[in-house]
Amino acid sequence: MADRNYFGEAAAAAAFSSAPVRGLSPPLGWKERLRAGLAGAGASLWFVAGLGLLYALRVPLRLCEHLAAVTGFLNSLTPKFYVALTGTSSLISGLIFIFEWWYFHKHGTSFIEQVSINHLRPLMGGTESSISEPGSPSNRECETSRQNLSECKVWRNPLNLFRGAEYRRYTWVTGKEPLTYYDMNLSAQDHQTFFTCDTDFLRPSDTVMQKAWRERNPPARIKAAYQALELNNDCATAYVLLAEEEATTIVDAERLFKQALKAGETIYKRSQQCQHQSPQHEAQLRRDTNVLVYIKRRLAMCARKLGRIREAVKIMRDLMKEFPPLTMLNIHENLLESLLELQAYADVQAVLAKYDDISLPKSAAICYTAALLKTRTVSDKFSPETASRRGLSTAEISAVEAIHRAVEFNPHVPKYLLEMKSLILPPEHILKRGDSEAVAYAFFHLQHWKRIEGALNLLQCTWEGTFRMIPYPLEKGHLFYPYPSCTETADRELLPTFHHVSVYPKKELPFFIHFTAGLCSSTAMIALLTHQFPEIMGVFAKAVPEPF
Repeated sequence: MADRNYFGEAAAAAAFSSAPVRGLSPPLGWKERLRAGLAGAGASLWFVAGLGLLYALRVPLRLCEHLAAVTGFLNSLTPKFYVALTGTSSLISGLIFIFEWWYFHKHGTSFIEQVSINHLRPLMGGTESSISEPGSPSNRECETSRQNLSECKVWRNPLNLFRGAEYRRYTWVTGKEPLTYYDMNLSAQDHQTFFTCDTDFLRPSDTVMQKAWRERNPPARIKAAYQALELNNDCATAYVLLAEEEATTIVDAERLFKQALKAGETIYKRSQQCQHQSPQHEAQLRRDTNVLVYIKRRLAMCARKLGRIREAVKIMRDLMKEFPPLTMLNIHENLLESLLELQAYADVQAVLAKYDDISLPKSAAICYTAALLKTRTVSDKFSPETASRRGLSTAEISAVEAIHRAVEFNPHVPKYLLEMKSLILPPEHILKRGDSEAVAYAFFHLQHWKRIEGALNLLQCTWEGTFRMIPYPLEKGHLFYPYPSCTETADRELLPTFHHVSVYPKKELPFFIHFTAGLCSSTAMIALLTHQFPEIMGVFAKAVPEPF
């Protein structure tokens, strides 16, 4: 229970602690039970009434004569007709089966079921009244949907790559787009939130940059950045945009970020002096603070990528000391990765002791790094055969429990660490506990797991045991809240189409896929038998209607 506060800040965690656990709905009242009973009885009464009406009108409608005529018509049909009929049925059902299979793998649901629920059910009177009582099932469903929306909050990837120097180079080499429109649109919203304020109209360069962040076309954004620099050579956000999108190497990006840092520090000091003059000046200081923190963080990431890891660690530590309120930027995850590269495991443990806390949001980086540190103490001597004979030691039990905790938080990560799935470039935004977060974590941390002897072996032997503790992950978790049911949809928006999204828990094939597959196979078999043995199948076809 201590690890269930992974959704947001401390206030959000406190809000969630008072919410009812999903999957354990309160018992229905007598009104709901009566309404459900009447609905079931009404359907049965309508069915019985229909059969009675049909029996009463059997003579006026001359049902027996019509049935005899149909029987005679069927007896007069040749085997060629049955071959054509069953062959056509097999073809149509096969096409439906292929479409259903494709739709299920693309959208994670059955097309026929979606049409039945969204279109046919309302026509048949399956919709409920829009006005419901406070404790009615429809209101509980609304509460559940609101919880799902909260669970599917998308976070900025703290280790996101550079668009020009990394994402675009990937596009040049492979011809594939690593970022989705949805992901880039979220980044545009982030830039407008962090890099703009209400006083931008006072500075022409900031006005130009405000329009630049809204541009969809990269060349138009770059052109606007140069226009802002012509108006003001100390426009920090213009240098940031050029470093992110125009620079084709990390060295070029670092050079532009250093120019941005020089301009950003000047503007930040000026804003500090005027912050108490008016609310507009306070908003301007917040914006300039965000710009300065962003620049320093990206400079630290440039140093990390260029091999100057100790310099990167120093920049990150200074940032965390100078701006402690900005914990939502997750700078500690950048620090964890750099410290792991230095193999400074004592420092990694110190960072975890501060941020792996009940009041702070969890992440795959936090949970799996904690598991890695505990695995490191026992992995070099671990052997499945030895463990099965003598049992697990206290340290091994602690390591296995840490692995189970990490896997429960994000069950997609082990497949990437064990190289059971191929990695792609991480997106600019991630969904915690989703496949996008797993891709982002494994992309940077796989090397750290490989560096520790036996760590991946211990992970491979123990990670699947997590699922025995949570047989119904969507209804009840073990250490965390139940697994969100909305991750697949959000991950499909964040990850490129050429990536096969990992789904948990694994969905069973819808009924209509089994039905269309069986229908296609059976009709094809009947068509083949009718073509090969027309006499026998003809006798069988004529004998079927006789009992009626």
